[in-house]
Amino acid sequence: MKAIKIVEPLRAKVVVEGSLAEVEVTGGYCGDLLSDCIAHATEGSVWITIQSHPNTIAVAVLVGMACIVVTNDQDISKQTIERALKENITLLSTPLTSYQAVSALSKLGVPGTRKHG
Repeated sequence: MKAIKIVEPLRAKVVVEGSLAEVEVTGGYCGDLLSDCIAHATEGSVWITIQSHPNTIAVAVLVGMACIVVTNDQDISKQTIERALKENITLLSTPLTSYQAVSALSKLGVPGTRKHG
């Protein structure tokens, strides 16, 4: 499914559009530890996290994430937004908790994904 289809069910605000209308979501990953995300998330995943640090953008680029969803209405710094714009990474914000966001994605049929090593 296209990433744009997750905006409404997540009650998300589009912070940086990136490739929202074109990018294909192939799964989901939830985690707040950047190194764990690098080790286990898969390309095309929606990343559910409370992290809003600029390094999340670098991780999303490295892994090939479809988009980042920052939960709990966490503040997203100007630096993070600028980096997302530069890297063309879709960045969404939601008032939902990470648990609620994962639940909403699951109801849409988005599977949890994980690299197998």
